[in-house]
Amino acid sequence: MQPAKQAFSGSERMHWLRKFLVATAVTFTLGSTNVLAADIVKIGVLTDMAGVTADITGRGSVEAARMAVEDFGGKVLGKPVEVVFADHQHKPDVGSAIAAKWFSNDGVNIIVDVPNSAVALAVQRIAREQNRILIVSGAGTTALTQEQCSPNGIHWTYDTYGLAHGTAAAVVGDGGKSWFVLGADYAFGRQLGQDVSDVVKARGGSVLGSVWHPLDAHDFSSFLVTAQGSNAQVVALANAGGDTINAIKQAAEFGLAQSGQRVAAMILMVNDVKSLGLPAAQGIYLTTAFYHDTDEASRAWSRRFFQRTGAQASMLQAGVYGSVMHYLKAVQAAGQDDAPAVLAKIHELPINDFMTSNGRVREDGHVLRDMYLARVKTPAESKDPWDLFSIVRKIPSEDVVWPLSESRCPLVKH
Repeated sequence: MQPAKQAFSGSERMHWLRKFLVATAVTFTLGSTNVLAADIVKIGVLTDMAGVTADITGRGSVEAARMAVEDFGGKVLGKPVEVVFADHQHKPDVGSAIAAKWFSNDGVNIIVDVPNSAVALAVQRIAREQNRILIVSGAGTTALTQEQCSPNGIHWTYDTYGLAHGTAAAVVGDGGKSWFVLGADYAFGRQLGQDVSDVVKARGGSVLGSVWHPLDAHDFSSFLVTAQGSNAQVVALANAGGDTINAIKQAAEFGLAQSGQRVAAMILMVNDVKSLGLPAAQGIYLTTAFYHDTDEASRAWSRRFFQRTGAQASMLQAGVYGSVMHYLKAVQAAGQDDAPAVLAKIHELPINDFMTSNGRVREDGHVLRDMYLARVKTPAESKDPWDLFSIVRKIPSEDVVWPLSESRCPLVKH
């Protein structure tokens, strides 16, 4: 069976990108003449517009940020709020250059989203140097709030520790004792693979080996042959976006399930499953901070998002909305848009929206919120094209974040 058509085709996405890059270029040009932009609050969405994670961030992240600004009223402290965006191309040097220009020349107050852990770590350094604010929704490395934590950085939606402790713990508990890790060879994939291994071993399982592929890989045959040859009960995919989709498709073609192996996707978005189709993805466990059909609040927001984009939001895109809304509330509460005062309010204010109930920002910059263990539905269970997940249970926030006593963040006092 052919996988379901993605919400945005490659040509549609590129048309949308070309259209808005022109507008963004104009914004950059005008912004350079007004460095501090004291009469405006600018939010920069640094994202992936055409790469491996474009469907789960990209255009949807930009629209989520715009929705938050509109819902807040379009102004804060009497100043209009503007959203600009750029594509970091998954390159730390490109992301750093954009961030430096936004902060130094274009009057951007805050950067949000930033899928790709290496880019996020590079941008967090720029934000600290220039005393601006970074709220990461798209990247997952724990280094953002561990060794490389920053007083200017907030890790908003998820991290590799939470995904591993949610999903790997559930699969081990369901009998998957021997594991093989197939991961992406960059900061996020390596960290996620390590976190999975730690969880499996701590629960009495074993990790029989690992193999690492480049970002945006297309041919997983050699990696899957190695995984099959390990005879592990579970093959953990420590990658994201298009890499996860390609790996799951090819795992089905290689007959991993028929040979008795289970595939466990350590990060899997509703958009990925829509692209894959339920026959290929059914039964996979995952951990998520958001699902569009959890309750009435999530359904109401998701209907609006769908009307604007033609797709349901990933947890990363929903997280962008929440991070922008929380930032604007913090600016309002601080009575100014100066970064130190706003950061104090970001930490002080509770987080309450359609995806988070009584969340808070910890001293290391990590957002504490409950998450969900979910399972991909079978075709027979699904009632409509986006009815893709069953929520197995809620995971309390304390189960998906390390205790402060184990923190390696210099900002945490032990």
